[in-house]
Amino acid sequence: MAKDTVFHKKATINAGGHLINLSTPKVMGIINLTPDSFFADSRKPAVVDALQQAGQMLADGAAMLDLGAYSSRPGATDISVQEETDRLLPVVEAIVREYPEAILSIDTFRAPVAEAAIKSGAHIINDIGGGQLDPDMFITVARLKVPYILMHMKGTPQTMVQQAHYKNVFNEVLDYFITLYAQLRQLGVHDVILDPGFGFAKTAEHSYTLLNRLDGINLLGLPILAGVSRKRMIYGTLGTTAADALNGTTVLNTIALMKGADILRVHDVKPAVEAVKLWQTTTAIQN
Repeated sequence: MAKDTVFHKKATINAGGHLINLSTPKVMGIINLTPDSFFADSRKPAVVDALQQAGQMLADGAAMLDLGAYSSRPGATDISVQEETDRLLPVVEAIVREYPEAILSIDTFRAPVAEAAIKSGAHIINDIGGGQLDPDMFITVARLKVPYILMHMKGTPQTMVQQAHYKNVFNEVLDYFITLYAQLRQLGVHDVILDPGFGFAKTAEHSYTLLNRLDGINLLGLPILAGVSRKRMIYGTLGTTAADALNGTTVLNTIALMKGADILRVHDVKPAVEAVKLWQTTTAIQN
């Protein structure tokens, strides 16, 4: 299903006055400000290391940086709002000072953390909980007038593995998006991006089913984010580890682009940027 011929999709989002044109797929670089994220090389808890990572990712072509200070890997340790905020804000402030044009996304399901980060200079809220883990999140996003990434998950990072049960995973995820997007629209949230939540309360089979049917989410006319980078759906299938999953990530990122993804959320920016360029070159050729 061609992303530019079947459904008319929203092509731009307004991130703090910066218009991001998604008619060309963009790459979002992951910076984990945690000591326990599932991919060890992505852990940058020190401000100086996170700042260096930000500079490298921007140089490699990242259009956005996604900063997370709460590990959402299965069974991750729960931390307080204060600890999450204390990890996050010094990095946000440092990147804003050093790279004022950088678009910063904040990976949090907590409204107070989201608000503090936006007030410190961030632009986008990336909520793994889809507003279901903090009842104030939707209202906060609407009041702040920022783009919102609505991800599908059941349960919490501590319980999601036990929640991976569906009669029809695609239909349930699509219904979830339809219901929650209607709530966001009622509140006046204009820029919404959809993330199927690969690996969150989903087996590998569930995740591959969603990837195969990703183009069906185009029905909603909203940008789609694909976050498959180095996940268990790759290394578990190949019998390797997250450290060895870059090649598999590139393969699945390419499939995601073919299925209509508008944003690739990745640990490795340069390979993803190259995948986008080669995909664009291929699709631009007229038969």
